[in-house]
Amino acid sequence: MTQWKRGMLSILIGGCMLSAGLQTTDAQSKVETGFLNRTVDVKGATYKYQVYVPADYASSQKWPVILFLHGAGERGKDGLLQTQVGLPAVIRGDVKKYPAIVVMPQVPPDSMWNGAPAQAAMLALETTLKEYATDADRVYLTGLSMGGNGSFYLGYRYAEKFAAVAPICGWITPWAERWRPVDVVAPGDESTAFERMAEKLAKTPVWIFHGEMDPVVPVEQSRKAAEALMKINPLAKYTEVAGVGHNSWDNTYNSGSFIAWLFAQKKH
Repeated sequence: MTQWKRGMLSILIGGCMLSAGLQTTDAQSKVETGFLNRTVDVKGATYKYQVYVPADYASSQKWPVILFLHGAGERGKDGLLQTQVGLPAVIRGDVKKYPAIVVMPQVPPDSMWNGAPAQAAMLALETTLKEYATDADRVYLTGLSMGGNGSFYLGYRYAEKFAAVAPICGWITPWAERWRPVDVVAPGDESTAFERMAEKLAKTPVWIFHGEMDPVVPVEQSRKAAEALMKINPLAKYTEVAGVGHNSWDNTYNSGSFIAWLFAQKKH
């Protein structure tokens, strides 16, 4: 082989290696999308959660983030059941409805959204905000039933974190012994607890939803919360869904009006 041919061969091999290297780098740098498994540790316990990343995710833009809290029926340790109901279920049906990163923590059996599970939810949120290109001014909190109670609980403690809060068929004060947690939403009796919650969320856009015929969570809980909020918060809204029972979340999360309102909120 002549020196000229050896030189050309070296150039060709080098070019192929460079091309292969670029392809490997591109593959490695691609962000995984869809429903992704994650974990966080709080007080020596591991909590599973999922993060939904849109298929068209790009780190060149800042994405809004939604923290979704499930209801009592989705408690467990599999890290999956909470993705089958409410907002995640809507995303599975039509990914275009919620162009956002969604954090979906899970409460262990016989627990509620307070104490360590609530801390795990916030840690999952903070981890997600750091892991992806996110917009800190467009972080939203919502939940259904027990997750509605959790939305009030976390909203009360971290009002400055969220651009909007949307509790669905939730409650502030426990109406049955089984829902009497060690750490309540806000301190006080039947009247002052609602007032203190409202004071903390006085500057936050809040939209409360509840079914008029709810046989599980008394609709009076949302009525009292909405009344307390709307006295001092011009950004508060309340929708009572006529003729609907406990499941008022399917109507809400599929509502174009709700989706438009949610993504329009931004911290100033």
